[in-house]
Amino acid sequence: MATGVEIDMAVETLIVGAGAAGMVAALAVRETGREVMVLERDPVPAGSTALSAGLIPAAGTRFQRPAGIEDTPDLFAADIMKKASGEPDPALVSLLAREAATTIEWLADRFGLPFSLVDDFDYPGHARRRMHGLPSRSGAELVDRLRAACESAGVDLVYGRRADRLHADKAGRVTALAVEAPDGGQEVIGCGRLILACNGFGANPDLVRAHMPEIGDAIYFGHPGNCGEALDWGIALGAATRHLGAYQGHGNVAHPHGILITWATITEGGMQVNAAGRRFWNEAQGYSEAARAVLAEPGGTAVTVFDHRIAGIARQFADFQAAEAAGAVRSGETLDDIAAIFGLPSQSLAGEVAAIADAIGLGGSDRYGRAWAKVAPLSPPYCGVRVTGALFHTQGGLVVDQSARVLRPDGSALPNLFAAGGAACGVSGSGDAGYLSGNGLLSAVVLGRLAGLAGGAL
Repeated sequence: MATGVEIDMAVETLIVGAGAAGMVAALAVRETGREVMVLERDPVPAGSTALSAGLIPAAGTRFQRPAGIEDTPDLFAADIMKKASGEPDPALVSLLAREAATTIEWLADRFGLPFSLVDDFDYPGHARRRMHGLPSRSGAELVDRLRAACESAGVDLVYGRRADRLHADKAGRVTALAVEAPDGGQEVIGCGRLILACNGFGANPDLVRAHMPEIGDAIYFGHPGNCGEALDWGIALGAATRHLGAYQGHGNVAHPHGILITWATITEGGMQVNAAGRRFWNEAQGYSEAARAVLAEPGGTAVTVFDHRIAGIARQFADFQAAEAAGAVRSGETLDDIAAIFGLPSQSLAGEVAAIADAIGLGGSDRYGRAWAKVAPLSPPYCGVRVTGALFHTQGGLVVDQSARVLRPDGSALPNLFAAGGAACGVSGSGDAGYLSGNGLLSAVVLGRLAGLAGGAL
């Protein structure tokens, strides 16, 4: 954190990371009329955003109204707090829930992102259908459209540059950032303010094992650049951190193909069975908890079983289409066919499907406490995919205020440092079970926009 370094160039607002958080922040800075530069270590923007389904939850949007959905930020906030057992900062939860609709509609109206509502199935923990996505339902499309919007807005996107070291004065004000170029050379960029949008530390196995040992040996499905530099830099400046053991897992990753399978295969009436052809948990709890549940089974895998109707719903997601094309999703006319394909005891598999049909008929819950009243029984032809559990991204991080400014442990703000997305502590509580679908991108786009607006005003 040295001062007095030689500056090669300077910019008003410097952003590290060109995922959703960084590019949304850049668009917000440009709205204020200020200059901004975004540094991205990869040849093109991607980050954890590109690996996701690109869905952002928001309450009270104009996209919900045509579907007859009555929703409010207060109801959304209550869902977040309930899923995370009351652990997140209520003020941050309220902020994200309140600003999500504004952010979605701003991106749609100002920059032409064609959002629509996912209105044909429910996500666990959400009392209303409030997931918004682009036509392909893929994070890659979200990244591409944000990049195009940034280019049109005159944002200076610089690729192939890895942020290496912060320089700050004694008061904790960031003065410059040392950056490594592709040829190994270094340049020092001065800045009036710095926004850290470079995600968390899921790609750092030492930090993962230290803070979340229960998932330490899982497949990492996030971006390889998420090594925790933002956390290190913030701590070096005296920043507060919170909930470093929080993360989003996913227990529905096609194995060994490594393709995300939408949780609609579960919520619409599907199930997961182990090598014995038996269900082993309440799948309705959520896909984040599913990672540990699946990994605890023999071989660390399971088979997700669903039917042709559910497959039709899942095909709106580009990832599911890719899984089908890769041969990860298999189908059969009978349950015996599915059992043979995946090496499962056919009698056990048939017994589980029959038990679910009985629970649906009675409108009750099964032995794991999963309620089946709102779905249809599975019917032929059937589908299956072998899956495993994975770590997607961390949810703890630097503590921020209502403007996404990074705070010290005493609640005072660092002079000109902001954090968004995975660099900031999110609203998922202290572990994996508190992750409500979409929490990652919710934090990314809302805090990104707020950081950009506040940064531009300094």
